[in-house]
Amino acid sequence: MFFSQEQIKPSVKRPKGTEGTLQTLKLTGIGPAEKLELELAPRLNVITGDNGLGKTFLLECAWLALTRIWLGYPADPREYAKPTSIAFQVGKSSQREKEQIITYSWKRRAWSLPSRSSSLPGLCIFAQVDGSFALWDPAKALLAREESYPGRMTDAHTHFSRLSILHGLNEPDRYGRMHKAPGLISDWVRWQEAADQRHFEVLKAALYKLSPHPDQEALIPGPPIRMPELRDSRDIPTLKFSYGNVPIIHCSAGIQRIVSLAYLLTWAWQEHVKTAESMHRKPAQSIVLLIDEMEAHLHPFWQRAIIPALMSAIQEIVSEVQVQAIVVTHSPLVLASAEPPFDHDLDKLFHLHLEDGSVLLDEVPFVKRGRADLWLTSDVFGLAQPRSGLLPETQT
Repeated sequence: MFFSQEQIKPSVKRPKGTEGTLQTLKLTGIGPAEKLELELAPRLNVITGDNGLGKTFLLECAWLALTRIWLGYPADPREYAKPTSIAFQVGKSSQREKEQIITYSWKRRAWSLPSRSSSLPGLCIFAQVDGSFALWDPAKALLAREESYPGRMTDAHTHFSRLSILHGLNEPDRYGRMHKAPGLISDWVRWQEAADQRHFEVLKAALYKLSPHPDQEALIPGPPIRMPELRDSRDIPTLKFSYGNVPIIHCSAGIQRIVSLAYLLTWAWQEHVKTAESMHRKPAQSIVLLIDEMEAHLHPFWQRAIIPALMSAIQEIVSEVQVQAIVVTHSPLVLASAEPPFDHDLDKLFHLHLEDGSVLLDEVPFVKRGRADLWLTSDVFGLAQPRSGLLPETQT
C-alpha cells in the first residue's frame, strides 16, 4: 500500500513483502557500461543521468527480466564482450528468489531465455516516453501455460500505441496473435453509463489524485459527447475545464499521457483480477510500474507534484497491493516532488554518470533540498549555477 486518502502523510504503511517485485538487476557486457548493478528498493526507485548513458536501457532490461520479452529489438552485447549476461532476482514472499541469468550466444546471435521460475512477477506496466504502454499479466501467462490448453494464444503481453490506448486493439501483433482490448474511449463511456459505476468511481478518484491543481482545476470527467465530424458513431469522453468540456482526443499530450496511465492501471488490474478468479487463483500481490521520463509533456507545476500524486492515485486503484515503481527522469522538479513521501527504508535514488570515459551507476543518498534550483546544483545534475550557462556579459 502507498498512501491513504491524503496525498502525503508522515506515517506510511510498510509493504508486507517483496513478492513479485524486481530485487536485483545485473548487466554484464551489454549496454553503455561493462557492468551495471542495481539493488532495487521495494517501493520507489528514481534513476537520473545525462542523455545516452542508459536510463531507458535499464528500464528495457528490467522489463525483460520481469517478462522474458524484449520490448522492441533485442539488445546487442558490447563488441568482444565475454561473458555477456543479464542476471536478476524477482522477489518471492519476503525472501530472495534464486538469481536467474539470461546469457547471449555469439554462435546463434541470440539471447537464451531461461524457463520461468515458480516466482512470477506481479502485473507489469511500462509507460514509454512516446505515449505508448506495454502490459504483462501473470495470470494470463499462467493460463497460456496450462497443459490442458496446449499452444493456446494469450494476450499476457500487450503493447498499446499512443492511439490504440485510446481506440482499442483488434489487430495481430508481430507474431500473428490477435490482441483485443476495448480502449479508453469505449471503456470510459461504458463505465460512466453503467448501473454499477465501481470502475468509473475508481477511475475518477485516480484522475483527481493525478490532477496538477486538484483544488483549482482537477481532472474531472464531463458528459460524453458525439462527434459526427469524425465519422465515428461512438460517444467520446470529456474532461471538465473552466472554459468548457473538452473531448479527450483534443486534450494536450501531457493530459492524455496521465489519463491513459490512470485508465490502463484501472483496466489492467480489473482484467487481471477477473482472469485470476476464473482460474480459482488469488490475484498478484504486486504491480511493477516502469515509467520513462516521468516529466514528459508536463508543466513544471505538475512535475512538482507528480510523484506523491502518482502514489496516491495508485492506492485508489489497488489499495491492498504492493506497487514497485522504477522512474526515469531528467527533471529536478520531479525529484523535488519526491521529497515529501520519500522513505529511506522503501525508496532509492540512482545516478548514471561518466567518469574517465566510463559509465557508472551509483546509488546516491536522497537529500531533501526543499527547492528545485538546489537540485540543479546537486551532484545528481552537477550544474555550477541554477541559471543560463551564458555569462551575464555575453547574454543578449
